[in-house]
Amino acid sequence: MGKGLFISKTVGVVCVVLAAGAVATIIALSVVYSQEKSKNADVEPTSGGTSTAQPTAQPTEPPSNEPWDKYRLPDSLEPEFYTLTLWPRLQKNTDGLYVFTGKSTVRFRCKKETNLILIHSNKLELSLLDNQLARLSAVSDPSPPRIQKSWLQQETQYLVLQLTDVLKADQIYELYTEFQGELADDLGGFYRSVYTEDGVEKVIATTQMQPTDARKAFPCFDEPAMKAIFNITLIHDQNTVALSNSNVLEGIDVTKTTFHPTERMSTYLLAFIVCEFDFENRMEGDVMIRIFARKKAIEAGQAEYALNKTGPILKFFEEYYNSSYPLEKSDQIALPDFNAGAMENWGLITYRETALLYDPAVSSNGNKERIATIIAHELAHMWFGNLVTLKWWNDLWLNEGFASYVEYLGADYAEPTWNVKDLIVLGDMHRVFAIDALASSHPLSSKEEDIQKPAEIAELFDAISYSKGACVLRMLSNFLTEPIFLKGLQSYLNAFAFGNTVYTDLWDHLQAVNSSGMALPNNKKVHDIMNPWILQMGFPVVTIDTSSGTLTQKHFLLDPESTPSDFIWDVPIQWMKTGDEKPYTWLHQKEGLQTSPLEWLVANVNVTGYYRVNYDDKNWDNLLNQLNVNHEDIPVLNRAQLIDDAFNLARANIVPTTRALQTTSYLSKERNYMAWESALDNLDYFYLMFDRSEIYGLLQAYTRRQVTPLFNYFKTITDTWTKDPDGHTEQYNEVNALRMACSSGLTECNELVQNWYKEWMTSPDSNPIRPNLRSTVYCSAIAAGGEEEWNFGWQRLKEAAIAIEADKLRAALACTTKPWLLNRYLEFTLNATQIRKQDATSTIVYIANNVVGQPLAWDFVRTNWQYIFQEYGGGSFSFANLINGVTKRFSTPFDLKQLEQFKEENANIGFGSGTLAVEQSIERTKANIAWVNKNREVVKSWLESELSY
Repeated sequence: MGKGLFISKTVGVVCVVLAAGAVATIIALSVVYSQEKSKNADVEPTSGGTSTAQPTAQPTEPPSNEPWDKYRLPDSLEPEFYTLTLWPRLQKNTDGLYVFTGKSTVRFRCKKETNLILIHSNKLELSLLDNQLARLSAVSDPSPPRIQKSWLQQETQYLVLQLTDVLKADQIYELYTEFQGELADDLGGFYRSVYTEDGVEKVIATTQMQPTDARKAFPCFDEPAMKAIFNITLIHDQNTVALSNSNVLEGIDVTKTTFHPTERMSTYLLAFIVCEFDFENRMEGDVMIRIFARKKAIEAGQAEYALNKTGPILKFFEEYYNSSYPLEKSDQIALPDFNAGAMENWGLITYRETALLYDPAVSSNGNKERIATIIAHELAHMWFGNLVTLKWWNDLWLNEGFASYVEYLGADYAEPTWNVKDLIVLGDMHRVFAIDALASSHPLSSKEEDIQKPAEIAELFDAISYSKGACVLRMLSNFLTEPIFLKGLQSYLNAFAFGNTVYTDLWDHLQAVNSSGMALPNNKKVHDIMNPWILQMGFPVVTIDTSSGTLTQKHFLLDPESTPSDFIWDVPIQWMKTGDEKPYTWLHQKEGLQTSPLEWLVANVNVTGYYRVNYDDKNWDNLLNQLNVNHEDIPVLNRAQLIDDAFNLARANIVPTTRALQTTSYLSKERNYMAWESALDNLDYFYLMFDRSEIYGLLQAYTRRQVTPLFNYFKTITDTWTKDPDGHTEQYNEVNALRMACSSGLTECNELVQNWYKEWMTSPDSNPIRPNLRSTVYCSAIAAGGEEEWNFGWQRLKEAAIAIEADKLRAALACTTKPWLLNRYLEFTLNATQIRKQDATSTIVYIANNVVGQPLAWDFVRTNWQYIFQEYGGGSFSFANLINGVTKRFSTPFDLKQLEQFKEENANIGFGSGTLAVEQSIERTKANIAWVNKNREVVKSWLESELSY
């Protein structure tokens, strides 16, 4: 599943602080740079919404040792194929509900004798058949047992069937069910999406099964290892089109569509859709590629970019995996309501509209990158995840981490001038370091028995699985070398095609192909090196003393009050000395390098390793001097790394805070996006901590001084803001220049953007603002304005013809400094006719990014937590984004007390997949309190000193 907005995975949301001044409104801008890893990456399977009554369900009993009270299926039965007919009703019934009805037959083999059938079923009303909830028949057993008792076990989401006798081993049986479910708007299972076209409301029946919502669509063995073939038939209205994973087999009177049997696959990859969409298509070799979307979007050509890039990316992965695409078609569909960024259903990939549709007239450079990387992410899954599937969700990291790594490779092939592969450092590594440096982090892989409940599974869809997984696999590919990594990967996919694996199976195949290849330290195997990175939480900080040449490591924790573990990793060290790259060195506990305190040294060249680096004071001085004398002698990724490492080492009390601030002194000379973005991401923490104190003005003045040369540079090369810069990341940095110049109070910038917005208000049908700059301009102008500017933005949002433009406006509306407008906006998030459910939690987070809106958003979440939790369901991992988003500014004892009270008061309701986020927020708040107390005067003195000359 795509990162969506993680935000996540791939390009997230950059937030800076918001405050109002007497002369001009200084704002925090929420600039949406596109990406899943949203690398986010949004979100996620759900289990909420209104459900159909289940009168036959038994009440939840206390935990027992009975099989139906355990969350994992027994290993006694194995499905072979399903024959499934579904009929979604796209009009309300007499009870005012949208429903679907279905019939399902699953053929299964008995592997071990048993008198019990457990099959998943959730929120389905099953019809009585011979006074039972299912009908059992035999294919090969001449005397099959009968069903003696049947019921629904709600807690573990099973249909339980007790039999009169045992099912015999190696015999084949069939189970038939008839059922009805609600086509709810809860974004999970078989659900409905709604949009308006030419003033007419249209309803779509669509699906999101991952990870545990196929059971909401039909009774099934809903675990990834329970692969089967699916024979799907959809009954639908004559004016609609039916889609599923495979091609159409036949259509009868245009109301009944039957599809070819699928390949052997997991339930979570199933998809079926009934809609009134149109499509564009073309052949790529023997594969039919189709992009489906609203008819108006197809007419406007918004599917063309995705259509143009899907074929090349698909071809790239065929060559990368050395394996032909396993299906005859690749359908991709843009849905108005979709909770995740995208979902890799085999042969029918579903997307948010913002992740698939592109219009050069309104879409930014970042929007285009997001589309390319998410398409690459999902197509990578067609082999890695779909053809070969992990046995259980505890190894989700390998599935999503791998796709999050190679999405950059696929996008780079499709857009070779972008140099997009470097962006993994900002989009994934720096992002996940912030989480993995907490004592409440978790390892990439958990024990299988520790991940059981749907909410526990959903909680794994986080930055650790996606972004840390991507970075660790990138590190592995780098030290093994890409040819060896590829050879082992291809061997792995070939060996386990249409099957299931555990993560160590990949290590086995990499080891086999590396037996005479890359020498690993101390004759270690791939398992020995990689397992500590997978089974231990966190990562090391490597310390290099250039006076003695010694290297050491320890577990890096952001909170200096936390006690580091005694974890040890095998760390691959690539390093350079005064611009000269040196051979690989491996660090286990303590190693030596040939160094000199007279020369500067940088380790982790191009940031391929998953670790931070600290140096002795003399080398830090040498590096800072080099940045000021000729910064381009240090590779650009390492300039970004030096800044990010220094700021985080300072937060951990390993280096002085002044050392971190010194890494920004040279920025007035810097023009590269990577270094600037790293600096701004880290200065954002200072804004969060000090935007309610006297230090805020000093910070604004310093930022304004440093960014003004960058602002003037882009003013020159864009002919006074009339054209886009040439380079991909240079276009990103133009946005940074404008964003920070305006937010730090540069008068020329604020007058510029306010005039653009006023010009647009005067002629609403002629927007003068270039697409790349719209997020920044909208936010700045709305922050500086009042109700009139806000209402204009809201009206443009409601009339937007493409979701990408609507998303920019939705984020910008959170920038207003008027509390009553922010409170009204918060209330809109509870009304799906105003803010779509898929966008509700991110809208609340946008408001919390605003210094005026943060306390309002926090009060709103506390007041409405029960409703939010029940409406979205405990499995929705947008809860983690929401909790982290509304609490990230917390830095006072009062904030901490409120947070702990929130945890206590809602313990009976629960936090679902946000449970870990609550603990992380408490830990982060405590660390923030200590940091502010320690550094307030230090930061103030340094800024005053810098500004004095």
